[in-house]
Amino acid sequence: MLENSLVMVVIIFIINVIYVSFFTIRMILTLKGYRYVAAVVSMVEIVIYVVGLGLVLDNLNQIQNLIAYAVGYGTGVIVGTKIEEKMALGYITVNVITKEYDRDLPKQLRDKGYGVTSWAAQGLEGERMALQVLTPRKYELKLYQLIKELDPKAFIIAYEPKTIYGGFWVKSVKKGKLPH
Repeated sequence: MLENSLVMVVIIFIINVIYVSFFTIRMILTLKGYRYVAAVVSMVEIVIYVVGLGLVLDNLNQIQNLIAYAVGYGTGVIVGTKIEEKMALGYITVNVITKEYDRDLPKQLRDKGYGVTSWAAQGLEGERMALQVLTPRKYELKLYQLIKELDPKAFIIAYEPKTIYGGFWVKSVKKGKLPH
């Protein structure tokens, strides 16, 4: 009896981790505009959900099943976000402000394949160089590391653009020509 109870707890936990991982990925795909892929993921997600919920409801008299469901849900959120981080869909825009105005930071970043727009800026302590760098999310951490190597005192702020249109760099990325 104890063995069957433990097996049920493990099954409920695993089902919920898988379900919530699919749920998290589907939500992110939807937000990023991959609606057809999200629709397919949601079909798998709902089957997993119904099976998991059915197991819990059929065995609601055992508190460990409810606990396994809740712990599986929380674990699924973590697993789903880790999977999304690995997928790294979309682009990231990184704004960089550097004191080293005469430094050739834009050229060094462009040579590595990043899209860079730069301009003169005025900060509290004088003239600065501002850069806006566009990269696929999968190269985000490499970009931060490169900027820190080239200018350890650079101020970096990043965000995800909702829409990108035009520009030579986007065309080359979509053709798979970003050198890294």
